[in-house]
Amino acid sequence: MTVFEELKARGLLAQLTDEEEIKELINNGKATFYIGFDPTADSLHVGHFMALCLMKRLQMAGNKPIALIGGGTGMIGDPSGRSDLRTMMTKETIEHNCECFKKQMSRFIEFAEDKALMVNNADWLLDLNYIEFIRDIGVHFSVNRMLTAECYKQRMEKGLSFLEFNYMIMQSYDFLKLYENYGCNMQFGGDDQWSNMLGGTELIRRKLGRDAYAMTITLLLNSEGKKMGKTQKGAVWLDPNKTSPFEFYQYWRNVADADVLKCMRMLTFLPIEQIDEMDKWEGSQLNQAKEILAFELTKLVHGEEEAQTAQESARRLFGGAAAGTDFEMPTCELADSDFQNGTIDILGILVKAGLTASRSEARRAVEQGGVTVDGEKVSDVKTVYHPEQFDGEGIVVRRGKKNYKRVKMG
Repeated sequence: MTVFEELKARGLLAQLTDEEEIKELINNGKATFYIGFDPTADSLHVGHFMALCLMKRLQMAGNKPIALIGGGTGMIGDPSGRSDLRTMMTKETIEHNCECFKKQMSRFIEFAEDKALMVNNADWLLDLNYIEFIRDIGVHFSVNRMLTAECYKQRMEKGLSFLEFNYMIMQSYDFLKLYENYGCNMQFGGDDQWSNMLGGTELIRRKLGRDAYAMTITLLLNSEGKKMGKTQKGAVWLDPNKTSPFEFYQYWRNVADADVLKCMRMLTFLPIEQIDEMDKWEGSQLNQAKEILAFELTKLVHGEEEAQTAQESARRLFGGAAAGTDFEMPTCELADSDFQNGTIDILGILVKAGLTASRSEARRAVEQGGVTVDGEKVSDVKTVYHPEQFDGEGIVVRRGKKNYKRVKMG
């Protein structure tokens, strides 16, 4: 199976231009390709996972990835898939986030010996001369055509700012600069980026001629991949200080039955033939597949030792372990201020631990029999606990089958 065929078999390719040329470049290790990352936080999350895995996969086949950090476009924000204006960030915040991204990407991509590049588009965007830019670049874009782009439709209903309207032109300009400066002949992006990417392809061909190489590929289900990074409690981060290896493992261990093999094909480096064999699995075997998925992805992000620890911890916890066991699990620390008259009730514990969003939600959870403390069901919403009960390893509070926290004194 060629590299291109494997990308298709794993469900990674959706739309593309010049398929035969793309196939030739990828299969022969001749592609210098980029994927962009806007530094909207100080950590990547699992919504970026598909792109990072793709970059690693293609680099292993001899192709050269460019990780483009949007230090310049991050000053504006991509309107794609959004119904509101992004929060403006300071230059200092963007620079800090870019540094954090570089450290995390190094776990996936080998940057040594010119095998990959990390480039910041602030290098050419922040010092642009506006008049020169619109004369040289803006002239190649039709406003009528831009307004038909899918990425602008949602924003048009609530009001699309001129600031955001520039994003397509700036992203297209990125591809041109990467082509000219680094020989970048291919770009990848999510299915919500198709219009922006076509803009870059057309810009290169208009300015440099129809023979200029400029390929575009979008990733199938990348918008769904972004949703992977969101849970009811926020994002699942690649930074272990934000999402522990154990929580990261459990996130993938708890994916829906219908998604487990899809995630395995797209995100792991297990042989496609091995994954195809799992198509026959059902029932309890799907739980085994989820363990494999969780272990492989945790190993990729946090290393094999952390992955093994997380897997063992999960097996022991869900095998009925309680407080006092010496394995990793999400922890919530209480402060003296959390106690009223020397006690804290079960509703307060559930809210403090992030297991419920409010006391009313906590009350319903207790009344419905879904809350346990150290393996014992709590049925009285007035149950209270004293500070000394949280000394040492504290207590293990669980809501439902999959949500739990160790709660102890800080």
